[in-house]
Amino acid sequence: MRLLVLSFVALLGACTSGMQSEAPTRAAIADTTLPPMKVFATPQPVRPQRSNRDMSRDFLDLAFRMESGRQLDRFTRFEGPITVRVTGRPPATLRADLTRLLHRLRTEAGINISETSNPGANITIEAVSRAKIRQALPQAACFVVPNISSISQYRNARRTSATNWSLLKTRQKMAVFVPNDVSPQEVRDCLHEELAQALGPLNDLYRLPDSIFNDDNIHAVLTGFDMLMLRAYYDPALQSGMTRNEVAKRLPAILARHNPGGEGRGSYRLSPTPASWVDAIQTALGPGTSGPNRRAAASRALLIAKNEGWHDHRLAFSHYANGRLMQSYDSDQAHTHFLLADRYYRQFPFSGPHHGFVATQLAAYAISAGRGTEALALVTPRIDEAAQFENAALLSTLMLLRAEALQLVNRSEEARSVRVDSLGWARYGFGADWAVRAKMREVAALSPLKGGY
Repeated sequence: MRLLVLSFVALLGACTSGMQSEAPTRAAIADTTLPPMKVFATPQPVRPQRSNRDMSRDFLDLAFRMESGRQLDRFTRFEGPITVRVTGRPPATLRADLTRLLHRLRTEAGINISETSNPGANITIEAVSRAKIRQALPQAACFVVPNISSISQYRNARRTSATNWSLLKTRQKMAVFVPNDVSPQEVRDCLHEELAQALGPLNDLYRLPDSIFNDDNIHAVLTGFDMLMLRAYYDPALQSGMTRNEVAKRLPAILARHNPGGEGRGSYRLSPTPASWVDAIQTALGPGTSGPNRRAAASRALLIAKNEGWHDHRLAFSHYANGRLMQSYDSDQAHTHFLLADRYYRQFPFSGPHHGFVATQLAAYAISAGRGTEALALVTPRIDEAAQFENAALLSTLMLLRAEALQLVNRSEEARSVRVDSLGWARYGFGADWAVRAKMREVAALSPLKGGY
């Protein structure tokens, strides 16, 4: 399931005013004076950059373990063509995003998958309210369940053998539940992760820097690594019922066939992520925890990361979480954490959109201090990155920050153009008009030309 976590671009933190952060239903979007919504039409997935040896280990840990840590004793997938249908009350953008996703699954992962209106579809995507999802699973933004087709069936089925993943012998019927009253980007992100888990990996691993199968929610859409994992999942050399050892014997040849570039790469073997760090991060960033307890949990996560000897994205993320939670408590210390997060992300060779999230925070500090040139240097290189990884909320935030920085260095016409251009992406990333305008006000309030904070 995709976990609920604090949004890293919904608010810029202590440097901004406390605007409302929850998006209303799609029905609230009407008669806008904002530019039309923009969408990502052409995928730009980055090919996997790590060795096949490392990715073989990743595949086995993703396929033979649940997020809870429970081991699975057999490999399962759909056997034969796969059909998908949509039920419930889908928002207007869901169909187009699903069509693009299914096309990627066919072309990049080689999966025989198509949409249907037949009630007997293999996968049912039901669009329901956030409230219904949280009633079913309080920590989930969206989730997938085997052997049912509607959320109304879930309450009675959740503790039965039918929905027990460890008892599956093959996959035949799945239900994916996505929210219909959030921003278009949130709906799409849920589609990508939950449909991918309905098809393949059931686990999420914090050690993966280049995957949507990671509860840090940094990646918004399926990556090149994810598509390689799914292509391997549906390779003819594998079939449902295989044991871990049987799959492990066939994986090297499968990965060599589908990813020859990974054969000559050196191993960059990352250590396992201890449950104590995962628990601390989820307490710090998940719902239902007080501010002091969040900060204490984030501090624990950072201490664990240091004790583990990490110098990868998990250490950077630990600093980022601390900075994010300390902004309204100690802005100077928060800034130090963001600088350290940026340093470790830069040192780690597989960071993708991670830099962009840190750049929004560092640029906010620079703009509030009137340092426009510094802010431009921080955000400008990250704009194309955010577009490549299809994160409209991050992209629009970076562009709004760039506009304020341009204003500070007396490039007003360019600032106006960038600000207008950002709004179409903001409508996809943040949803309702009021949420887009709130984001504009938050970023504008940073500038000393407009009062600062």
